[in-house]
Amino acid sequence: MKTILKIMCVVMAAALMATAFAGCGKSNTAKVIDIELTNEDYAFGVDKDQPELLEDVNAFIQEIMDNGQFEEICNKYFGDGTPTPVQSATLDTSKDQLVVATNAAFEPFEYKDGESFLGIDMEIASLLAEKLGKELVIQHMDFDAVCLSVGQHKCDIAMAGLTINEQRQEYVTFSDPYYKAAQKLIVPSDNTEFDDCKTAADVEEILKTKDKDTTIGVQNGTTGQKYVSGDEEWDFDGFGVTCTGYKNGSLAVQDMINGNIDYVIIDSEPARFITESINELA
Repeated sequence: MKTILKIMCVVMAAALMATAFAGCGKSNTAKVIDIELTNEDYAFGVDKDQPELLEDVNAFIQEIMDNGQFEEICNKYFGDGTPTPVQSATLDTSKDQLVVATNAAFEPFEYKDGESFLGIDMEIASLLAEKLGKELVIQHMDFDAVCLSVGQHKCDIAMAGLTINEQRQEYVTFSDPYYKAAQKLIVPSDNTEFDDCKTAADVEEILKTKDKDTTIGVQNGTTGQKYVSGDEEWDFDGFGVTCTGYKNGSLAVQDMINGNIDYVIIDSEPARFITESINELA
């Protein structure tokens, strides 16, 4: 089942790019450079005007860490477990609902199979709603709108593989962290530039030699975009390359395989899932 789901997360991108791919002479597979370029904490973004919900979310995170439920959920996506589909109710302001903002194109944290939602965050959302005695509503939107929607009180909580940062804290109050994440570099399988790299500094030394003729794809609004373009909060200047944003990581990797960009930088687990899925289609 997991293989089918992984293929589905890229099949649309593959279909859109199929004609461009033909005869391009580029590698038709990708690989992840297994070096963590950043260290990040994922958390949930709660409506600033709902401090009680923040308390409930933090208590719930601690509970599922202590009782093993979080580990069980992760095993469904990183181990040999079977993902549990999550259904969204229809938004109805007359009902007691937990409205979750997400971008369901970030496997294994959130993605879709037909009308069902899957992923680590989505299964946590389902358990949280059950714990709170509320009906779960999941609102799928562009990633860079997720925190904004909570800040505008259109949703109660953002659950979308969110890295804690100051910019997002303008719109939400972050929960306690629940997951350690990192950015990783994806390159075409026949690229050997980074094969001898052992550390993030080694990778960055090579990237610093690149100019605007080199294009790196990222998902819009993510830490990967900040890493490539630079960010004052990190006191990091970024690189002198061209940074191209995409709605999701699958589209970026497919565009790289089609020869339109050189590399992709996205979160480590989505990087692994996306490259495995695309390589299975090759």
